[in-house]
Amino acid sequence: MDETTARKLLQVGQAFRIRDPFFSYEEILNGNVNHTYKVNYVSDDGTGMAVIKPYLVQKINSYAFRNPDQLMSNIEKVTEHLRKKWPEKTCMHFHHTDIGGERKMYMIEGDSFWRIYNYIPAVTFDKCEDLSIIRSAGVAFGDFQMGLSDFDAAQLFETIPDFHNTRKRYETLIRDAEQDPEGRLSEAREEYDFLLSVEDMACQLSDLYSAGKLGLRVTHNDTKINNVLFNKETLSPIVVIDLDTVMPGLIGNDFGDAIRFAANFTEEDAEDTTRTGVDLNVFWAFADGFLSQTAGTLTETEIDTLALSCFAITCELATRFLDDFLIGDKYFKIKRDGHNLIRTRCQIALAKDMLRKMGAMEGIVKSCIQKYR
Repeated sequence: MDETTARKLLQVGQAFRIRDPFFSYEEILNGNVNHTYKVNYVSDDGTGMAVIKPYLVQKINSYAFRNPDQLMSNIEKVTEHLRKKWPEKTCMHFHHTDIGGERKMYMIEGDSFWRIYNYIPAVTFDKCEDLSIIRSAGVAFGDFQMGLSDFDAAQLFETIPDFHNTRKRYETLIRDAEQDPEGRLSEAREEYDFLLSVEDMACQLSDLYSAGKLGLRVTHNDTKINNVLFNKETLSPIVVIDLDTVMPGLIGNDFGDAIRFAANFTEEDAEDTTRTGVDLNVFWAFADGFLSQTAGTLTETEIDTLALSCFAITCELATRFLDDFLIGDKYFKIKRDGHNLIRTRCQIALAKDMLRKMGAMEGIVKSCIQKYR
């Protein structure tokens, strides 16, 4: 246990009014943006017996999330709505500071900010071959979508402007490629050229929204399967977590990003992409779970673009990885040189396979819609 980190976590806990004795911590390494720690305190179980009570403490990447007031306001509104609507269900609970008599769900420190929320005993899956679990993840995200279907999206801030505006993502990539501030474009010319070649297809959802043919909903915007907590014994879904990107958005972005992450035969940063591609069995399982909750509310345009959304979001993320590589790896955490270029290549390989399987993906969506309508 690093003493400097332990002291910092102790200081953060004190700011959030945790009075129990600090015991230990461990860093949770999944996630590309924030730093997360499971911090253990010694607590009284109410009978005089000492027990370990854990919390999750996060240091938020302020380059990615530049307005903590807006971000935490969104989270507070959404969690309060879900808690009131589903009092019997587990919901995320964030703690407040009391600094100078002001209660806040975060603490600013330099160029970053901290927050603490209750630890929920559970299991998560980065990758999973059990189709029943994949389907349950689809149910969880569909349920999350429906839980907020009566929430006014206008109450939420757009905490990351144009987060899923694929046209703007392409504009940013093209601008940064022209400037090439780190002199890296020559290493990524093939990837850059491919992304430009499919720009119009990748931007169809953004264009349909701009034309008024797709509407906004309250969306999660980071629907990786590891953002669902599952019961350790029953493997039933408990709660959807990581609400930093909850904003008004397109439902296809939530569906597409879930498929991009869960249905890929390889990890999203695989260096060997020969096996990279979309697993149609996983696609079917997730689609069946997600649409079991949402089919009755989707418009025809939303249905018609669900399969396309998987390709669109994969290309969009490829532009983000490539752009971050070109500007010097400022957004995504990297573990080795060229990590963002490796991620780019993997997403492009996945996008190419989605193009080959687009007809099958569209057929699965239509089959599930018919089943649940």
